Amino acid sequence: MITFGRQLCGDLAAASAREWLVTDGLGGYASGTVSGLRTRRYHGLLAVAEPGGAARHMGLAALDPVVRIGTRTVRLATDEWAGGTVDPAGHVHLASFTLDEGVPRWQWDLGDVVVQREIAMGHGRSVVGAVFTVLRTPAPITLELTPLCTWRDAHGERTAAGDPAVTPVAGGFVFEDAYRVSGPAWQPGGAWYRGVYAREEAARGLNPVEDLFAAGCFVAEVASGGTAEVVAAAAPFDGPLPTAAGLVVAARKRARKLARQARASDAVGRHLAIAADQFVVSTPTGPSAVAGYPWFGEWSRDLMTSFEGLFLATNRHDEAREVLLRAGATVSEGMLANTADTGTLEYNTADAALWFLHAISRYAAVTGDLDTVSSLAGAMDEILTRHRDGTRYGIAADPADGLLTQGKPGFALTWMDARVDGRPVTERQGKAVEINALWISGLAGTGALFDRLRRRHDWGSAASRAGDAFRRRFVRPGGAGLYDVVDGPGGDDAAVRPNQLLAVSLPYGPLAGDPAPVLACRELVTSLGMRSLAPSDGAYRGVHRGGPYERDHAYHQGTVWPWLIGPYADACASAGLDTGGLLDGLELHLAEWGLGSVSETADGDAPHGATGCPFQAWSVAEVLRVRTAFAGPARG
Repeated sequence: MITFGRQLCGDLAAASAREWLVTDGLGGYASGTVSGLRTRRYHGLLAVAEPGGAARHMGLAALDPVVRIGTRTVRLATDEWAGGTVDPAGHVHLASFTLDEGVPRWQWDLGDVVVQREIAMGHGRSVVGAVFTVLRTPAPITLELTPLCTWRDAHGERTAAGDPAVTPVAGGFVFEDAYRVSGPAWQPGGAWYRGVYAREEAARGLNPVEDLFAAGCFVAEVASGGTAEVVAAAAPFDGPLPTAAGLVVAARKRARKLARQARASDAVGRHLAIAADQFVVSTPTGPSAVAGYPWFGEWSRDLMTSFEGLFLATNRHDEAREVLLRAGATVSEGMLANTADTGTLEYNTADAALWFLHAISRYAAVTGDLDTVSSLAGAMDEILTRHRDGTRYGIAADPADGLLTQGKPGFALTWMDARVDGRPVTERQGKAVEINALWISGLAGTGALFDRLRRRHDWGSAASRAGDAFRRRFVRPGGAGLYDVVDGPGGDDAAVRPNQLLAVSLPYGPLAGDPAPVLACRELVTSLGMRSLAPSDGAYRGVHRGGPYERDHAYHQGTVWPWLIGPYADACASAGLDTGGLLDGLELHLAEWGLGSVSETADGDAPHGATGCPFQAWSVAEVLRVRTAFAGPARG
């Protein structure tokens, strides 16, 4: 369990900086903060995803509780309004918050009355339940639960423009034909809460203000040990809604099953197994994973980079197989589509297909399933052939040395893909070091698998040729590590970045066992992951804060990325360097921001405050993978 007591819960800033998440296995979620304050436009109890999570709508935003004890009235909600007013301040009554088997639980202490709330979602259905339990009271009390409603794109806001359609139904109401809310003794109402303020959106330079509609009120008289339950579910409403208590029980049961399946031996392992499951989603064409909550959908680069941690380290082998087969069926001109988050399918990544080859090799190594590899052999051949001969965006092997070049003006095709005003912030056109490490490992790994399948190929010799060229071109003089990019428009780039680690960390990396790139990256290491650029570089930015312009300029210019601890740990092990305590800071981080999970990024400067998505797939996946591979709960 992750538990906080009264001192943290009563501190609005501290309690509002820690976020919880529960998911529905479809890309939808419920999320908020320990304090109960909605600090993001993305916070709410029912965020409904379209297939794959590429688009989401926010539905039920909150369920504000009021307790009536005789003539005394206590509001347990904490809301913030435009202008900075925080009222009511229900968090001051919050005695504890606990994340127990993935289920968030709050306990308010009102003297001789103690009230508890638990929230859980169904798996495979867009439904959420909240259970209020009166743990102690000398006499029955009255609970009033006000649903605050909207129906909008999760990335935007909605303001009052006429009352929404609220249709009464048995036990509650339907909001704009989009979702149904049911609970005890529904009393219809209708009033706009105007100027609801989200402080994190303001900090990110985005619109922080919206309006929410209070549709009425659920009312229950509850004695000691009694409960009141509210359930909300997205359309279509097939059959009766599940009970909220049933959702909580099922969520805990699933969490225990996931931990057993992952063979988690300690609390950190159990948290990570549950966190990994939050990213795995069912789509109409098979299982996949979203890149991060609360705003990312499915990204093929993130999916394939996360593949081993999310599916293999957790022993989800059947789903792993389906993920690979589904991806193999989408290969186009030797590439995987990057994302549909922008509204259209985009083939604009130089590494997703290469990470796919890596995922296949790791799947075969873990499961021994060559039948699936045989089914994917055509896609693997197509990827390597098209990359060798040329595909979109100038991606092709240089005939002179067999190394892979990529890039086109105005595009950012590597994982360092931030752009401002249509221009890449981190210009990496040319032969990028991690792209070529993946290319060489993909050639060699595919060749080894094809040998086992007795399939004719020449990928092994291509890997050997490219590997020789890699060692000639990328190794900097004097043991100073590797160039980040060679043969770019501006020549060779000697910036110290973590990308070079893949040359040592990958199973068929061209510099496996060489400590020089690892030692060159020592100034990048932090307790939360690897900086994306050395602090000694003039282009380094140590803070990943502010509006979109400031954040995008810092995104890959020094910002810490937790997922890179995986390649660093593997590279250290390959080179025979110590990895003791490498994950200590990241394990503590599970209770610091996105509770039970790992953030997307953090500031490059100490104290490395978390930024980006609070819940990020490849961050969780790499911590989980490394813990599993190194078989030590507090080791890298």
